[in-house]
Amino acid sequence: MLPLINNQLFLKAMMLGVSDEVYLIDASSMQLVNVSESALKNSGTDLDSFKQQSLESLLGVGKQTLQEHTDRIGNQAHFIEMSLDQEPIISKTGDFQLRVIHMRADDKEYILVIKNDLLSKEKMLQALSQSESRFQAIVSNTPGMVFQFQLESDGDIAFVYLSDGSKTLLGLTPDELIQNSRQFYSMMNGRDHATLRNRLKTSAAELSVLDWEGRVWIDGWQDTKWINIRATPRKLDNSVILWDGIMINITQSKKEKSEIEESRRDLAELTAHMNTIREDERRKIAREIHDDLGGNLTAIKMGLSSLADQLKPDQAALLKHAKGLLSVVDTTFETVHRISGNLRPNILDLGIVDAIEWQTKEFQKQLDITCEFTSNHAEIPLSTDQSMALFRICQEAMSNIAKYAKATHVNVALNASLNEVTMMISDNGIGIKPNDKLKTDSFGLRGMQERATALHGSFKISKPGTGQQGTVITVRLPI
Repeated sequence: MLPLINNQLFLKAMMLGVSDEVYLIDASSMQLVNVSESALKNSGTDLDSFKQQSLESLLGVGKQTLQEHTDRIGNQAHFIEMSLDQEPIISKTGDFQLRVIHMRADDKEYILVIKNDLLSKEKMLQALSQSESRFQAIVSNTPGMVFQFQLESDGDIAFVYLSDGSKTLLGLTPDELIQNSRQFYSMMNGRDHATLRNRLKTSAAELSVLDWEGRVWIDGWQDTKWINIRATPRKLDNSVILWDGIMINITQSKKEKSEIEESRRDLAELTAHMNTIREDERRKIAREIHDDLGGNLTAIKMGLSSLADQLKPDQAALLKHAKGLLSVVDTTFETVHRISGNLRPNILDLGIVDAIEWQTKEFQKQLDITCEFTSNHAEIPLSTDQSMALFRICQEAMSNIAKYAKATHVNVALNASLNEVTMMISDNGIGIKPNDKLKTDSFGLRGMQERATALHGSFKISKPGTGQQGTVITVRLPI
C-alpha cells in the first residue's frame, strides 16, 4: 500500500524544504497542486504562474516519463532518483536530479518530486577539495609542525594530528609520535617539562592561548633544539579540550638573542672600563693642574707681591700694573680650580649626598633657576664608580635643562632603599619630544643611559603627572 500522509503535516514538511525545490503533483491528472517556498523564491513567481506551466518546463521531464517512473515505484514508500529529459525553463537553471515518491494523502494519490541542485553539490565538493589542497599546501610550506593534541587524564599530551614537519623538527614521523605521544615529554628536561604542564593547565582552565618555549633533546641527532609552541584551545562537545597550533624551531633566534645579550654585556663592560679610564685620566689631569699650575701661580703671585712691595711711591704706574697682574693671577687661580673641579669633583670626597646637593646649589646660583634637593639619608654609602656615575648623570641632566628646557623650577631627589639608590631629576620646562631621544647626535642622553647600564642600573626619561609639563629623569642603581 501507498504510505498514508496527513495533509497538514505534509504541507508543513513542504514548507521546510530548505534549499531544495519540492513539487506536489496529482497522480491521476498529472497536474501541479503545490510547491515549496524555496521553489517560489528561486523562480521569483507565484503559485498560479507555476500551475500554468507544463511539467517539462517545471521539472525537465514530461508527463509520460514521470508516469513511467511512478508506475515503476508502485506501492514503494522510498524515493527513487531519475534524470531529466531536458533543462527546466522555469526556476533556477543548472544540473538537477529528481527524487520521486508515490504517496497517498486525504484519499488521493500524489507524486512528490524533490529537485536537487547537483551543480551546487559539485561546487561544494570542489570547494571542499580546493580547501583541502590549500590547507595541505599551507601546512607543507609552514616552517615548523602543525598539530592537534588533547590532554590525557594524567596530564600527558595525546597528539591527534601531526603534519609531516614532525620528522624535520623532532626526528620522529607523525605516526611514531601519535602512537606514543609520551616521547614528546621525555625529550624535555625536568624544568621545561613542568613549565609546559603548568601552561597547559592554565590554558585549559581559561581557554587562553598557549605560548611556550623550551628545549628538546633529539636523541637521533644528538642535538638540543629550542622550540616554540603556540596553540589555541577549544572545548569539544564531549568537554575534551583540543589544541590547534604550530610548533617551530627557534634555535637560531635563541642563539642570536644570546649573542646580542652577550654583546650588550661586553659593551656595558667596555663602557664601564672606558668610564673608569676616563675618570682616572681626569683625576690625573686635575691633580697635575692643581699641583703644577697651582704651584706655579702661587710662585708668580708671591713674586709679584714682593715686587709690588718694593716699588716706590713715585712709581705709581708700575704699582698699578703689578696690581693688575696680581688680579689676573687670582682669576687664573679661580679658573684652575673650576677646571680641576670639573675634571675631578673634590666634593665627592664628602659623599654623594653632599655632592649632589652642592651641584644643585651651584646650578641655582649660576642660572638663577629655583632648584630644590631632597634625600631620605644624610649619607648613602656607594662605590666610587656609582658615586661618579650619579654625579655625572646629574651634571649632564642639569646642563640639558639649562640649554633646552626653559624651566623655572627643578627638583632633585636622591633616595636609598635596602637594595637600590634612586635619583630623580624633574623640571617644569617644555619637555623632551620622543623624536629627540632617537637623534643620532643625542650623545648626552646616550652617555647617561650607558653610565647607568654599565653599573647594572636603569635610566628612564618620562613625563610628569597628568596636567603637568616638563621632563622626569629617573636613575636606579643596585646597591
